[in-house]
Amino acid sequence: MTRTTSRFTVPPEDAGLRLDQVVPRHVAGLSRRKARAVIDLGGVFVDRTRVKVAGRAVRAGQVVEVNVGGAVAREPVAGPALRIAFEDDHVVVVDKPAGLVTAPTPESDRGDLLDLLSRDRREVYLVHRLDLPTSGLLVFAKTRDANKQLGDAFVRHDVDREYRAVALGTVAAQVIDREIDHRRAVTRVDPIEVLAGLEAEATLLTARLETGRTHQIRIHLAGIGHPVAGDHQHGGNTERTFVPRCPRLALHAAVLGFTHPATGARVRFESPLPDELSRWVDRLRSPRTSTP
Repeated sequence: MTRTTSRFTVPPEDAGLRLDQVVPRHVAGLSRRKARAVIDLGGVFVDRTRVKVAGRAVRAGQVVEVNVGGAVAREPVAGPALRIAFEDDHVVVVDKPAGLVTAPTPESDRGDLLDLLSRDRREVYLVHRLDLPTSGLLVFAKTRDANKQLGDAFVRHDVDREYRAVALGTVAAQVIDREIDHRRAVTRVDPIEVLAGLEAEATLLTARLETGRTHQIRIHLAGIGHPVAGDHQHGGNTERTFVPRCPRLALHAAVLGFTHPATGARVRFESPLPDELSRWVDRLRSPRTSTP
């Protein structure tokens, strides 16, 4: 579901009404019940401040922003479902499943990965993110000092990040150096295996980030004519080459390495392709015999 944002200024005749009363008056398609759900998720801001109290009275002239999106429909992910790859007093490395938001968004501050980790830990700091449909390794800091050191390492690009992806067509080894939003972005691509059991080929590959722009791998591969399979946003949703269909975005953060902020030792973590992608890749290796 695409997020929609609505803004309105509270008119004098609505002054004194509850927030869950005034929102449905000004946002088409929102019932009072759904308005309460959006407020509870953290999708409503009053004068740029997130408000999660449905009964809060509004004043004339206040600016209300309402963000409605997929968080309303998504089921919350329980803490035990998270796979912790490593944890000590300074950092926690998590293997994020696809479909889980990394951090709060304008539509919700509940049920994201940072929120789930924070429930059982005194302090957790966001260091970097993965897109909602991307799975794989993320590091969070557990102290302010660790957060600063890891943040500085990401700024210096002193972090090893390798992704596994399946891209449409046959992809050659190359360095993609193309700006994203007027900022330099560099991705190193190395093919692992050409999957030629279909009407057209696909490539299982490794992508290494030298910079960290939003959707960098997805944009770079789409820009050279080989979008990531299952990428509906950047052209990888075409089915002309894929039988069977990709079950999700075929992108996984497989390797994460960094200097430990307390010990100074270089640490490295690896995560195999999730089962749903691994099984799908196995099917792609076989010649097409029938349509699904």
